[in-house]
Amino acid sequence: MERLAIIGAGATGTRVARQVARSSPDWDITLVDDGEGVAENAALSLGPNVRASRSSRVPSDASVVVIATRAGSHADIATGALGNASLIISVGDAIDDVRGLLELHEQAESQGCRIVVGAGMMPGLSDVLALHGRKWFDDVREVHVSKFGTGGPDCARQHHRALKGLCLDWRGGQWQRRPGGSGRELAWFPPPVQAADCYRAALADPLLLIRSHPGIERITSRMAATRRDRTTMHLPMLRKPHPEGLLGAVRVELRGVKNGQHREVVLGCAERPAVAAGAVAATAAIVLSEESTATAEREKFGAFGIAECVDSTVFLHRLKTRGLRPELFVGADETY
Repeated sequence: MERLAIIGAGATGTRVARQVARSSPDWDITLVDDGEGVAENAALSLGPNVRASRSSRVPSDASVVVIATRAGSHADIATGALGNASLIISVGDAIDDVRGLLELHEQAESQGCRIVVGAGMMPGLSDVLALHGRKWFDDVREVHVSKFGTGGPDCARQHHRALKGLCLDWRGGQWQRRPGGSGRELAWFPPPVQAADCYRAALADPLLLIRSHPGIERITSRMAATRRDRTTMHLPMLRKPHPEGLLGAVRVELRGVKNGQHREVVLGCAERPAVAAGAVAATAAIVLSEESTATAEREKFGAFGIAECVDSTVFLHRLKTRGLRPELFVGADETY
């Protein structure tokens, strides 16, 4: 029996607990949050195998840890879990969190632990879609990702910070920094989202996409923003975020060559961001725990993006059983 600790009982952490409790009732799940009554209230509706802990520490008996806390804390929490947990999964999307977790690679490798970085909606679902899209190419030269919507309040605050930060673009073998809020681009997402203006922002996706697409020429990332978002991005948030966001979606565009001809493939998925992130993290925890048990001799330890750890076809099929339905944008003259 696996012992799962979910650090953070917000919108995403609660979704992770619910997903795992429903599909793996034999798992022992602890929902950890240092807010008064937060974990206790969330655990009441999640079933008998979910217990609550008011703490800021990872339980010492946890074999699997999912980090779903606010930005800036993920690397420290993962460091505290090393030595006890065999699998650590972060849903964080802040650049500093992703860099900090990747820097734990050697430490995790020496302690026989696997850290999965960016296992949310974007990065996370977007990385798996990009990996899956490679199947339609002989050579992928560009990957462009976009997202729409936010999850819980911490996600909304990170969205606000990212829009005024510096964007990371990969072009011609080197990183380029661009100002957030620039580079307006109309992106078409799966319904019901449809079209939205997207802008550069301080997003961590390129840091992980470059690892799963070595040798690629160009990687960009953008997120949807309104005129009000861009007008107020240098100010404190003017109103309290909603408890959970509503519509959300990701879009992944790949450009490359197939049979000597230029080709473009666009994949996407629409779902509330907290729901999607919860499904991705829960599926990663279950799939990688099963893999650890079945193929321990081939398991690699260290810190990796989710696309470096999973088979995209299998993973997307498992997500489909949880209600996430990735879509492929197909033109009138295309066959797949």
